[in-house]
Amino acid sequence: MRILVVEDDKDLNRQLVEALTEAGYVVDTAYDGEEGHFLGDTEPYDAVILDIGLPEMDGISVLEAWRREKRKMPVLILTARDRWSDKVSGIDAGADDYVTKPFHVEEVLARIRALIRRSVGIASSEIEIGPIRLDTKLSRVSVDGKNIKLTALEFRLLSYIMHHQGKVVSRTELVEHLYDQDFDRDSNTIEVFVGRLRKKLATDLIETVRGLGYRIQSADNAD
Repeated sequence: MRILVVEDDKDLNRQLVEALTEAGYVVDTAYDGEEGHFLGDTEPYDAVILDIGLPEMDGISVLEAWRREKRKMPVLILTARDRWSDKVSGIDAGADDYVTKPFHVEEVLARIRALIRRSVGIASSEIEIGPIRLDTKLSRVSVDGKNIKLTALEFRLLSYIMHHQGKVVSRTELVEHLYDQDFDRDSNTIEVFVGRLRKKLATDLIETVRGLGYRIQSADNAD
């Protein structure tokens, strides 16, 4: 899963990036509204953390521009505690949720997990498909109750496919959501990681759809 953090406070930006990275996300950053708008308009993100008070272009304007441009990624806005009007303006502009400063990073992580789940129609923090269980809160995967050790990229790949269960996901889409903007992307490596995942999970639930990509059966059809 790929997140964009748009926050001009360098210390807070760094803290969010570190927490999100530790939680298993790949993160891009911007420190002003113009850069944030450009990234959000040109790169595919699973969610965005957007500060309201930004230089160059304020957060509300950034959000309004994204929504006019039909960008549908979930957006969590950061607002000052005493500025209730910012919360109203943010929600009206198209924000999906908000957090007031100062905040606990754990709350931001929980809200991001919820936004991503809701965006793909999943309610629970634990996703189960056949014998596979993915715990989005603990970043843990188990098969038939036994914990499976995955690399960070393997976990992101499995998490993305499971969040989009029943859908054919192309290699290009996986590359766009598993790597940050500066990574030297190569869609051929996805096949290698899918192969490793299949061996570790010891199931055939990840299906190759020739010429299109990969699909994992939905929970309703995996039994």
